[in-house]
Amino acid sequence: MSEGKQLYGADLVVDSLINHDVKYVFGIPGAKIDRVFDTLEDKGPELIVARHEQNAAFMAQGVGRITGEPGVVLVTSGPGVSNLATGLVTATDEGDPVLAIGGQVKRADLLKRAHQSMNNVAMLEPITKYAAEVHDANTLSEIVANAYRHAKAGKPGASFISIPQDVTDAPVSVKAIKPLTDPKLGSASVSDINYLAQAIKNAVLPVFLLGNGASSEAVTQSIRQILEHVKLPVVETFQGAGIVSRDLEEDTFFGRVGLFRNQPGDMLLKKSDLIIAIGYDPIEYEARNWNAEISARIIVIDVEPADVDTYFQPERELIGNVEATLDLLLPAIQGYQLPEGSVEYLKGLKDTVVDDVKFDRQPEEGTVHPLDLIEVLQDQTEDDMTVTVDVGSHYIWMARYFKSYEPRHLLFSNGMQTLGVALPWAISAALVRPKEKVISISGDGGFLFSGQELETAVRLKLPIVHIIWNDGHYNMVEFQEEMKYGRSSGVDFGPVDFVKYAESFGAKGYRATSKEAFAQLLQQALQDSDNGPVLIDVPIDYKDNIKLGETILPDEFY
Repeated sequence: MSEGKQLYGADLVVDSLINHDVKYVFGIPGAKIDRVFDTLEDKGPELIVARHEQNAAFMAQGVGRITGEPGVVLVTSGPGVSNLATGLVTATDEGDPVLAIGGQVKRADLLKRAHQSMNNVAMLEPITKYAAEVHDANTLSEIVANAYRHAKAGKPGASFISIPQDVTDAPVSVKAIKPLTDPKLGSASVSDINYLAQAIKNAVLPVFLLGNGASSEAVTQSIRQILEHVKLPVVETFQGAGIVSRDLEEDTFFGRVGLFRNQPGDMLLKKSDLIIAIGYDPIEYEARNWNAEISARIIVIDVEPADVDTYFQPERELIGNVEATLDLLLPAIQGYQLPEGSVEYLKGLKDTVVDDVKFDRQPEEGTVHPLDLIEVLQDQTEDDMTVTVDVGSHYIWMARYFKSYEPRHLLFSNGMQTLGVALPWAISAALVRPKEKVISISGDGGFLFSGQELETAVRLKLPIVHIIWNDGHYNMVEFQEEMKYGRSSGVDFGPVDFVKYAESFGAKGYRATSKEAFAQLLQQALQDSDNGPVLIDVPIDYKDNIKLGETILPDEFY
């Protein structure tokens, strides 16, 4: 503690964040937590003021997903805390580390019907890995340190700390704790690794199923090392996008799975006699979808034991440091080659299905077909650019047909399917990857869940191009209702001039009514984004969407 200057609870909070090398804090101030904001002003980290607490939580989640270190969100009491709920449940369920700090009424008011008095912990405990309320200012740093560790340990998720106003205002007599060295897990046991190696050697068609937990830089590198030497087929979940690199794609990549059971990856998983699930979480794509017949032979590699159900019963689990386990697996399977019959099957799968999905690419006048938009996007993006995708019909098209070759560069919310994540995540990506431009994609419905953060992006002059797939409906619900009931209900809303909307925030706005116009405008927008965000409104023709939910693959493959 510095001589001559009294420190308070708020100092312990901020000093703890500094000690944990936190670069950004996202949030909105209020009376019950404003001393922490006041302290941030003097000491850092950089405060990013959002326009809604839910979006601030999404921004923190974006930092967590991209970096693997907890993103931090700071809000006031009452609705400030309750507005965190959607962001925190999304982070916890999708495996992204977040540290959320919320203000609280004074301790004397906790059990009264006082202004904004609410049981913060009771509300958020079910959707976080760790939730605590601090009643002694001298323990604040301890709680921050533990919350931070819990958020990133094992399967990552959200931690929440509730701090009464008089605790942040209270004098303290201790210094902030410096973070401990992260514990180093060893690999899975040698016997388990040998068991898996022998299972692969005995298999006719072993397949890697890669989930979000396999997308860290270290695990990705280890997987790529294996695939360079042993050409095993790979299926990614939506959140595992980008693990397979460009040079490995032709020999090993067979698409993504994550919604309807009608993809090449589904066919491959059904055909396989050994599925090696690495960093896979059932919330990304439930096993009942890809193992409907309960016939799959499954071996798991992960940091913690799996949740077992009727459709997911691994015969062996390799628990420990995933990259260390994979590094030991490689020499044990060196020299394995797929049988000739499996190689022919995979070639046929690629030739007849992966590269030959037929859609009507003739959109209505003044609109763009999804695949045309994706084609242009693919042409004009680079591998190290981040693309964030909201939820809606567009995310199905993007997950299936947009190729990504670096992990955590194509971001989806597939566990919760939370609307509104794309723009806040894009803001996070632009902050933590400052040398790269970011593309953010949403539907016209999802965009207005978080469109107010366009002001945040403008204020920070972030190089974001936001693309709206505009059809005037909540279309992902619409086409599924039509499939189930022969009609839709509750999916219509009025038009919005998104170009004017963007301009009202000080951003540039464009509208593209053809593939050619979109190609030209995207090129222009990427240049313009040097000076701040750009929005492109694209009227989209979703007439082929019904095919997304159909079993479009040949029955014989099932």
